[in-house]
Amino acid sequence: MSLDHRLASEHEELRRTVEAFAHDVVAPRIGEFYENHAFPYDIVRQMGEMGLFGLPFPEEYGGMGGDYLALCIALEELARVDSSVAITLEAGVSLGAMPIHRYGTEEQKREWLPRLCSGEQLAAFGLTEPDCGSDAGGTRTTAVRDGDEWVINGTKCFITNSGTDITALITVTAVTGRNPDGSPRISTVIVPSDTPGLKVAAPYSKVGWNASDTRELSFADVRVPAANLLGEEGRGFAQFLRILDEGRIAISALATGLAQGCVDESVRYAHDRHAFGRPIGANQAIQFKIADMEMRAHTARTAWRDAASRLVAGEPFKKQAAMAKLYSSEVAVTNAREATQVHGGYGFMNEYPVARMWRDSKILEIGEGTSEVQRMLIARHLGLPGA
Repeated sequence: MSLDHRLASEHEELRRTVEAFAHDVVAPRIGEFYENHAFPYDIVRQMGEMGLFGLPFPEEYGGMGGDYLALCIALEELARVDSSVAITLEAGVSLGAMPIHRYGTEEQKREWLPRLCSGEQLAAFGLTEPDCGSDAGGTRTTAVRDGDEWVINGTKCFITNSGTDITALITVTAVTGRNPDGSPRISTVIVPSDTPGLKVAAPYSKVGWNASDTRELSFADVRVPAANLLGEEGRGFAQFLRILDEGRIAISALATGLAQGCVDESVRYAHDRHAFGRPIGANQAIQFKIADMEMRAHTARTAWRDAASRLVAGEPFKKQAAMAKLYSSEVAVTNAREATQVHGGYGFMNEYPVARMWRDSKILEIGEGTSEVQRMLIARHLGLPGA
C-alpha cells in the first residue's frame, strides 16, 4: 500500500477546525480545570456540538459519517494542547460507543448511539480489574443468567468517563460460564449508569489527566435485561481485543499530539526566553534538542497514520497498531522530559503547559496495553519462538 499519508482535503479541514478549537477554547481554560481536578463539561459540550463524538459513526445513528482516521486526527490536535480533553474523547468514542457500533443489535444502536454521537451522554468500557490488568483473560467479574436478566457481581478499576454527570452506560466484561476446556467464557453486557447495585467510587487522585474522569466501579447483584448482552455470549474476549487493537491507534495519535505539543511549547519558549543577551534558541544545544523532538513527533505521526490507513482500508493492522502505540507513547514521555528541560525551572511550574504534559505522558506507556504487551504482540507477529 502507499506510504503517502498526506491528508485528503476533508481530513485537513477537520484538522484545522480542531486545531483552532483547541487553541481558542481549550488552551485558555483547561489549566483551571486541571488544577481543580474538575471535569470540563462545557468544553465537552462544545466538542459534542462540533460532532467530534460522532466522527467515525454512520449518519443514520447520529454520527458524522467519517472514519477512524478522522477521529485520530481530532485526538492529535486536542492532545497538542491538553490530554485530559483528548482522552475524554478517545474513551468516549473508541472504548465507549465503538463496542455498540461494532457488536450491538440494531435496537441497541438506535437506543444508544444517537445520544453518544451528540456528546450529550458518555459511555465507558469496564474491562480492567484490580487483580488482572494486562491479564484481561483473568476476569473475575461474573454475569449469571437468571430468567430474563443478567446478575452481575465484581469490581472494575481505572475506568474513564464512568462517573460523570452525563455518563449513560458502562459496557462490562464478565464471565458468563466455562468453556469445555475449563477456560472462562467472557461476554460483554451493557449496564446503564442508573442501575441499582452499581456503585461508582470517588474520582482517583491521579498524577496526570486531572481534568478527566477515572473511577473504580463495583457491581453488587446488578440486574440488567438479558437483551443487554452485547454481541454473542462468550465472544466478549475477542470483541474487546478488536476494540483494544483499534484503540491503540487512537492512543498513538493522542501521544503524538502530546509529543508535538511539547515541540510547539519549546519552540515558543526558545524564542521568548533570553539568557546571556540572546534567545536560548540561538544555542545549538537547545536547537538540537528541539530538532530531535520534532523528528520523534513526525515519525510517531507517520506510524499511527499508517496503522489507521490500514484499518480504514480493511487491511491487517494489529502489528502496525502495536508498533505505533509503543513508539509514540515512549516518544511522548521523552519529548515531555526534554521540553521540561528546555523550560528549566519554569518547566516545573504548573502554569506552563509542559508541566502538565510531563505529568500526562507516563500513563501513555501503560494504558490500553503496556509497552511490554506491545513488544509481546510485535514479537508474536514476527513469529518468534515462544511468542
